[in-house]
Amino acid sequence: MKKLGKFLLVGLSLGLGLAIGNLQTPAASAAGTEYYVSTIGSDSNAGTSDAPWKTLQHAADTVSPGSKVYVRGGVYKEKLKITRSGSASQGPIVFASYGTETAIVDGTGLSVRGNEGLIELADVDYVTIQGFEIRNFTTASKNAVPTGIYVHGAGSFINLSDNKIHDIKNTATPTGKDRLGRDAHGIAVYGTKAPASIHNLTISGNELYNLVLGSSESLVLNGNVDGFALTSNLIHDNDNIGIDLIGFEGTAPNTAYDQVRNGLVKGNRVYNNSVRNNPSYKSDDNSAGGIYVDGGKDNIVEQNYSYNNDIGVEIASEHAGKATSNITVRSNVIYNNRLTGIAMGGYDDERGSTVNSKIVNNTLYKNDTLDDGSGQLLVQYDTRNNVIKNNIFVASSTDVLIYNG
Repeated sequence: MKKLGKFLLVGLSLGLGLAIGNLQTPAASAAGTEYYVSTIGSDSNAGTSDAPWKTLQHAADTVSPGSKVYVRGGVYKEKLKITRSGSASQGPIVFASYGTETAIVDGTGLSVRGNEGLIELADVDYVTIQGFEIRNFTTASKNAVPTGIYVHGAGSFINLSDNKIHDIKNTATPTGKDRLGRDAHGIAVYGTKAPASIHNLTISGNELYNLVLGSSESLVLNGNVDGFALTSNLIHDNDNIGIDLIGFEGTAPNTAYDQVRNGLVKGNRVYNNSVRNNPSYKSDDNSAGGIYVDGGKDNIVEQNYSYNNDIGVEIASEHAGKATSNITVRSNVIYNNRLTGIAMGGYDDERGSTVNSKIVNNTLYKNDTLDDGSGQLLVQYDTRNNVIKNNIFVASSTDVLIYNG
């Protein structure tokens, strides 16, 4: 949950056919040209293995669909903004670390202007970012939002895989009653257009850690994102939410499209994410969900491990009159979370609702480690037409399995 307060969350549900059906497979790609970037190269070179380019941005501004850009090991202190697309017929544009080498994109000393990614994809299709270490993109400026990888606009067949993202930070002092102005993300995908969406999105095998997020999230999808898979990511030791699927924040220009939907969150391991030492929250707040659906719809959350967070999994809507709907939370292992294992419903009576959702076949044990009495399943305000079935609950020392105030 992003807002302050002791309790939060609202739920939604989804169908497997919708999630899988909207995530299509791209056509077989044509063999493209291989290019190389090296710290000892030159942008006046031809970009071959023997005469590599020097900067990532030169490569991004030069290559055509089907191109593979292999980046040799070393530290690249530059931002990379990709605005060129691959295609179904010629194949994606691929940026990847070369072989077993690790290319490091380092933001040390680089400015952060508004919402900005160290690697940024703007209105692109068929682009892959693979095998990079992305680090040290920081600011102390209020309302600047540094992000490791930032995808925005509309686009399709985007693949972010096997990247290591850490030390993306906003250290500004939050101000006002709501303690706002301090935000950052590890990976952020914002569907900001309508009806054109971001779809056929794959985020897999990434590690996100040591992120200073303020009131934001480690890995977030927001707005008009329709059809995605978040799989096998490792998200840990951050000062707010692990994974967040968001709706109703005005990210898309048309409210009919402003919900993250038709997606799969599967096989991720999310742990040690908490707002306990986050100045954007009160000292007694415990609202960082390992996995959070806040206003999304028609999504599946399955076979994840979520532990040692403030909340294991929450399905909620923070917006009054709006519902998180048709969410399926199934076959997850959720344990040792501070406030509760699974939370659903608005965290107060001024929030939205959780409707038509399913919580089935999960194992929850020894959550509520704060001894608060919230139990393994916390049912809050405005939950309607939900199914809770075939779960295993093991209480903590408070002996509370299910709590509804």
